[in-house]
Amino acid sequence: MVPWRYAVILDAGSSGTRVHVYRWPDSAAAREAGRRKVLKSLPAIKTKSSWSKKIKPGVSSFSKAPENVGADHLKPLLDHALDIVPQDHVADTPIFVLATAGMRLLPDSEQKAILKKVCSHIQETTHFLLPDCDSHVQVIDGKTEGLYGWTATNYLLGSFDAPQLHDHGKDHHTYGFLDMGGASSQIAFAPNATEAQKHADDLTLLRLRKVNGRTAEHKVFVTSWLGFGVHEARNRYVKALLETSGSLDTGKHEDPCLPAGLKMAVDGTMLEADSAVAVNDPYLVGTGKFDQCLLKTYPLLEKDAPCEDEPCLIHGVHVPAIDFDVNHFVGISGFWHTTHEIFASAHKDEAYDHTTYQERVKEFCSLKWSDMQAGVLTSKWGKKVDEKTAYEVCFKASWLINILHDGIGVPRIDIDTMNGPGYNGTKAVSTNEKPEGYLDAFQAVDKIDATEVSWTLGKAVLYSSSQVRPARDDDLPVGFGSNVPGVPDDFQYPGPKLPPIPHLEVIESGNTTTTDDHWHDTLFNGDTPRRIPGVFLFLLIVLIALFFLCGRERRSRIYRRLYLSSHRGGGAYRKRPLFGGKLPFFGHRNTVAYERVLEEGAPDFELDGFASEDDLSPKAARFPSSSSSSSSRSSQGLKYGFDNGSSQSVGLGIGGHAALDRAGLVVRTESREQLVPPALNPTFNGRRSRTSSPVRHKAPKTSGFSND
Repeated sequence: MVPWRYAVILDAGSSGTRVHVYRWPDSAAAREAGRRKVLKSLPAIKTKSSWSKKIKPGVSSFSKAPENVGADHLKPLLDHALDIVPQDHVADTPIFVLATAGMRLLPDSEQKAILKKVCSHIQETTHFLLPDCDSHVQVIDGKTEGLYGWTATNYLLGSFDAPQLHDHGKDHHTYGFLDMGGASSQIAFAPNATEAQKHADDLTLLRLRKVNGRTAEHKVFVTSWLGFGVHEARNRYVKALLETSGSLDTGKHEDPCLPAGLKMAVDGTMLEADSAVAVNDPYLVGTGKFDQCLLKTYPLLEKDAPCEDEPCLIHGVHVPAIDFDVNHFVGISGFWHTTHEIFASAHKDEAYDHTTYQERVKEFCSLKWSDMQAGVLTSKWGKKVDEKTAYEVCFKASWLINILHDGIGVPRIDIDTMNGPGYNGTKAVSTNEKPEGYLDAFQAVDKIDATEVSWTLGKAVLYSSSQVRPARDDDLPVGFGSNVPGVPDDFQYPGPKLPPIPHLEVIESGNTTTTDDHWHDTLFNGDTPRRIPGVFLFLLIVLIALFFLCGRERRSRIYRRLYLSSHRGGGAYRKRPLFGGKLPFFGHRNTVAYERVLEEGAPDFELDGFASEDDLSPKAARFPSSSSSSSSRSSQGLKYGFDNGSSQSVGLGIGGHAALDRAGLVVRTESREQLVPPALNPTFNGRRSRTSSPVRHKAPKTSGFSND
């Protein structure tokens, strides 16, 4: 069975922290057992929905009391991970705590205080692999988060392992990535060849390694907009609303992005309709006018910000021109929840197009707040939709439409691309169920092949890939950095090297050392000094195994052939076989049967009386069933006799040797009994017995015999 490797990754976001557990086959074992398809793929990472757990709020909420982040926040997440990772794997399982936009908004001093407490708590309460706090517990920038998300998306869609199935034209096979969190939004994509050459300095070089040890490089553009997540966008929207509607401090302010009749405090707290508000406290009252909501959220894109490096999209941030003929974007997180939490469940469609989506949002947001509350109580939009989800979705939807189409420039399928009022883009998109069918300009997803699309998976892909032994010693490392040849100064490694699995340990010079070299590679590849003797040792083991598997009869036949061929032409005298009778798997199979005949007696074999010691001629030994054979032997002058002087055995032999050649088989008896004539043995009753006489007799000399 291929051993597993594990990794624990905590996504410390702005609204909460979620732990993810991932596992994959050990790279050395996978290379040994893998088929061609496996060898040409990235490590096969697996996870389950039950291996993830989220708690609220985020770690950034502990900025004023960082000492409480361990017991009050991390403990249930770490306990959950320890319940999943097998106990004997914990010490070899790396753990990463990667904080995102919520922590980026804090001052550096507060960030460092929280991260220090997070790391010390993990080291003191668990045995997870955490050798370096700076690389394992950190605040990652938006570009890194976006690159991880792009990696996870393309990994799940299969564009890394099977690019031929994702040919988008112009030699392009990867997908673009969009992510919207609470505080920031990210975009990542591989520009077409023309744009990639034009903006080479703006790209990030990503290097991965497949199970066979070969590397694959990708050049990706990644950028992040801090403050353009849905929560931060809402804060900027409310501030602008108060400024444009008169007074920042007093009075009622109408909000077209809230349901009609909903009364809310500026900080987002919902107020009762008849609740009194202090004279100096501003508050919001919803009007439910979605068209006006779209107009008021558009300025938040800051499209008029200065652009120092053309082209720019949002907030004056440079982005290479996007070729939507080959760049097909997949949106996760806020893009998925905003398009599917309410509207997909109500209309049973799983895809997105601009017109259909906007019509559904407008219909929903025109409802009075009391009607929305009634729908929530009856689970009209699903059991997961609560009041907060219901009143927040109108602003989220308007922000998504603006940032997606007016900000990034994703074409409106029915307006910008398809002409004709009867075209249903949602129906057309929903027919694309396979990953190869993600060919629309934009599609929101939550899971691909039952696996949640999360940027943490991208981190796991990079880390597991870095644990694969390279095909050559001079291969470049796995990681990412500036788009320059070799290893740039800002190159980021995924993490520390994992220790080898136990069965790959070797003993050298009395000391135990570890290696991830596989025995197959050690014996047959490279220039190792153990290669030649290793091959001979391997062949010897194979020959011994074949020897025992061929069976006793076959071993005997082979041995006799070799023995006879080596003694052919050597005269009448033949040596006793080297191993015959000594080892149970050499010699002749019939030996035991003949010994039992000689020791226990048989009805077709008897010895006649014996002459005196002085008589040199033996009396007849009879073989009633084979008289002609006996006569033939006698005529050839074969001498039969008994040797009582041997301390080893008493036997019946040929020509003075303790053997009888019968039907071509060598037979000998190992009995120590004296064979005496009936006249000298008063206890003889005509039947042989294993019980010998207490009186020892001197064996008579041998005499000849003849057929009666």
